[in-house]
Amino acid sequence: MRAGCYITNEAKKEYWKEVKLRAGESEDRMHVVNLYPEFQRQTIEGFGGAFTEAAADTFAKLSREAQEEILEAYFGESGLKYNMGRCTIHSCDFARGNYTYVEENDETLDSFSIDHDREQILPLIKRAMEKASEKMHFLASPWSPPAYMKTNGEMNHGGKLKEEYRALWAEYVTRFLHSYRDEGIDVKYITVQNEPEAVQTWDSCIYTAAEEGVFVLQYLAPALQKAELSDVGIFIWDHNKEAAFERADGTLSVPGTNDMVEGVAVHWYTGDHFDSLRLIREKYPDKRIFFTEGCVEYSRFADSNEVQKAEMYAHDMAGNFNAGVEAELDWNLILDENGGPNHVGNYCAAPIMCDTGTGTVDRRLTYYYIGHFSRYIRRGARSIATTAFTDKIDAAAFVNPNGERVTVLLNKSDEDLEITLRENGRGTAVTLPAHSLATVIFEESCSTEP
Repeated sequence: MRAGCYITNEAKKEYWKEVKLRAGESEDRMHVVNLYPEFQRQTIEGFGGAFTEAAADTFAKLSREAQEEILEAYFGESGLKYNMGRCTIHSCDFARGNYTYVEENDETLDSFSIDHDREQILPLIKRAMEKASEKMHFLASPWSPPAYMKTNGEMNHGGKLKEEYRALWAEYVTRFLHSYRDEGIDVKYITVQNEPEAVQTWDSCIYTAAEEGVFVLQYLAPALQKAELSDVGIFIWDHNKEAAFERADGTLSVPGTNDMVEGVAVHWYTGDHFDSLRLIREKYPDKRIFFTEGCVEYSRFADSNEVQKAEMYAHDMAGNFNAGVEAELDWNLILDENGGPNHVGNYCAAPIMCDTGTGTVDRRLTYYYIGHFSRYIRRGARSIATTAFTDKIDAAAFVNPNGERVTVLLNKSDEDLEITLRENGRGTAVTLPAHSLATVIFEESCSTEP
């Protein structure tokens, strides 16, 4: 029986290093992580990152050789094997400035054009699609309608969508979707609004839960149907997990809206709150949950070291999958030496950072930690139940479509841990170095032959 174990240990500068599991079965009952493949939960759609203008602008400034390195690192067989991506519907904070696809005050949308994206964003997306080994699925999100459609008359600093422009804004979204499809980019999902409770210094727009529901029911879903885009799944919220349940509940409680919504999108910026996702699953079992944004913000985590940052990623990903998340979408694919560009100075880190002056490409530890999930968990995998003997370990396990068991184990402690990975009473010993991440793969069940 084939078994494999891949470990990243920053202390030894080892990344995805394959190590042999000791032959024979472990009888240890005190240090067990159990797998229960008979308890299969949600189906995994995939992994990816955001094709922001900041990422595309940084990419365009690099040499062809560096660009190919990044494409392989994210989408190639030797890299993260990303099969998803998030697109922004015109500008966000990680852009060179505010921009839209229409001229200001155009109430007919006759001026609509995605020519802006053809400069840098679309070429990056298309090259990523060429590199990926399977069909990429895309999700798109708006940060703000054009200024003339909003109550505050600008794209930044919150404001709301004017009631008289709800239909026009919904049509604008459908034009974006058709324009991207004409470019060969099949956007399968959209969110109504990025972070609809946050008044930001950058592109932002406010919706209450009820307003989001009304917009979906009366404007967005009908516009998609009229434009023959009913196959595009609508996701609500697209904001932090701490309010995910009550926001989803408030929106889905708008009579008629529940049938129009495919799922709930969440971010990580206010903490774990994994149980809020479980509540959504419990009350709305037909709704999908996508994690659509997370990053290491310079304003909050500038003093943390690379291990702490990477462990934030692994902890959140394991917790999300155990709570019902089906897709994990990181924020910017790459950023420049400043953590941008960003038109309001809202800088952050990305798993791959680039120096556009020297042309260097730096894979951070977070990159390798993401890979412990994305490289080994295939689209169509099912999350399965686990138990663990200590909270020093985060564990998440999956069954791939070919029957492989894939278990990701994070050791957050300062000591090496000897564990027994067990299924149906049969166990195999695994050594987890201090502050390491391991992915263990078995073809059928978690035991090795002597």
